[in-house]
This record gives sequence, structure tokens and C-alpha cells, in this order.
Amino acid sequence: MADLHVDLCGVRLKNPVITASGTFGFGQEYARLYDIQKLGGISCKGTTLHERPGNLPPRIAETPSGMLNSVGLQNPGVDAFLKDDLPALEKLDLAVLANVAGSTEDEYVETIRRLQGSAVDIIEVNISCPNVKAGGVSFGTDPSAVERITRLCKAASDKPIMMKLSPNVTDIAEIAAAAEAGGADAVSLINTLTGMRIDIRTRRPILRNNTGGLSGAAVFPVALRMVWQVANRVQIPVVGMGGITRWQDAAEMLLAGASAVQIGAANFTDAFTPLHIIEGLNAYLDENGLASVSELVGQVRPW
Repeated sequence: MADLHVDLCGVRLKNPVITASGTFGFGQEYARLYDIQKLGGISCKGTTLHERPGNLPPRIAETPSGMLNSVGLQNPGVDAFLKDDLPALEKLDLAVLANVAGSTEDEYVETIRRLQGSAVDIIEVNISCPNVKAGGVSFGTDPSAVERITRLCKAASDKPIMMKLSPNVTDIAEIAAAAEAGGADAVSLINTLTGMRIDIRTRRPILRNNTGGLSGAAVFPVALRMVWQVANRVQIPVVGMGGITRWQDAAEMLLAGASAVQIGAANFTDAFTPLHIIEGLNAYLDENGLASVSELVGQVRPW
């Protein structure tokens, strides 16, 4: 068998497959179906400083080859995560990524500080959230804001900081470079694309929030392009996600330059998707005489 181990920010993963934040909860539900220790890691449900009830329903809608969501970061807050959810995860043989979100710089920093001394391996910082003090502009759309929030997050913890990037920007590579300049240990991308559906009978948007984040197979080509652009711009590791539903998709992400991948919406249609991807990657490496999954990373040959 090929060696599937990867090193991500100094954290050793048994394979490059991580479940994406917001699609896997804190792992307990999926643990009833299979041994989640077969995964490389889990990116936990987005965590904020205080408990959030999330947006009003309806907040999920199907789309062709994907789904829209406007859940609104419903979560119990960082203290509840540390008390109720992390203890079970720290007993498992897999990497634990805490996904952190906030509405202000202070919220990001304080949430990250409270994770100090915990069993969390990597902190993934979601910068697609509205910046309340900037009039609702997302932290992740302005390079100077990205560099600043990255620097603040990095200073708040000695754990590896991975910045999760929004695709709703003009130049994703410039945003990634700003995160690198701010001291990020890695970047992950893409977060959801902004989308919308309308009920033609009521003439109202299907989602109560009017718009939502588009994920699923439909976004894969966009995600792959952005991962390739970013991998060619920065020197830090890139974690690719967005529409990965098969092992072939994961292989493409690795070839584009991702060191690891995250599986999101596909968990909802087939809970065993991450395992199928791990098995498929292993078979592909063996069939092609590759000793390690790292031999795939960044090996695309552009025309």
C-alpha cells in the first residue's frame, strides 16, 4: 500500500482526507456509522465566542448538483465546545481542527485564546464572516483586512493557524498572499459561493436569509481553479475543498497543489464518501506506482 500520510503545519495526518466544517458536526453522529479514526482529520463545526442560534428557517435548499445553506453558524460557543465536544475527540487518533468564526477582531482573538492549552491540533479561521465594525463587509474580501486579522489570530495562539478563504473575491491568490504575509501557517479554500433560489409560486427567495452559500459538485471546477492559482502564489500549504465527491476529484485537487483535501456537502448524500475517497486514492497510487501521496501534490502539467 502507498503511504497516505501527510504533514500539515507540523501535524501528521494518516491520510489527506479531512471532513469539512459544518458538514460533520463534532463527529459523534458519523461515529455511529463507521470508525472515524480512519479519517485524516475533522474540521469541527464553526465555533464562535458565544452561543449562536443561527438563522431562521428555511435555511437549506437543494440546487442542481449542489445545495444552498444559510445556517448562520449555529453553535454552542467555544466554552461549550471545550467542555462537551472536544473531550471525546481528543481520545481519537485523528487530527482535530477547530473552525473559528467571529463578527469582530476581538471575537476572533478571544475565541482563539480560549483554545490555548486544548487538544486542538490546528485552528482554521473562517474569514468569510461579516465584519460588524466595517459595516458588514466580510473580513476575507480585502487583502489588508486579511493580513491584519491573520496577524492578530497568529499572535493569539501557538497552534498552527489556517485561514479559510472566501471565493467571493476578485483575486483569490492576492487574498492568500495577504494571509501568508500575516503569518498564516496554511490556507484552506474554497468556502461557499454566494447563491440564491426563488420560489416562483410565492415569488419569495427559498431561503429566509434570501441568499446562501452554494456548495456541492457544481462548484468543483471553480474550487479547483482557485486552489491551483493559490498553490502557485504562496509557499505555505494549501488545503483544497469545494465540490469533492469522488476520489478522482481529490486526486485533481492534490495535482493542482493541495496538500490535503476537505469533504463537505458530499457527506450529506453519502456519509461514507470520505472512506471511499481514501480507498480510491490508495488504489490510484498503487496502480500508478507511486509510493506516497505527496508525489501527487502540485504535479499538474499546464499546457
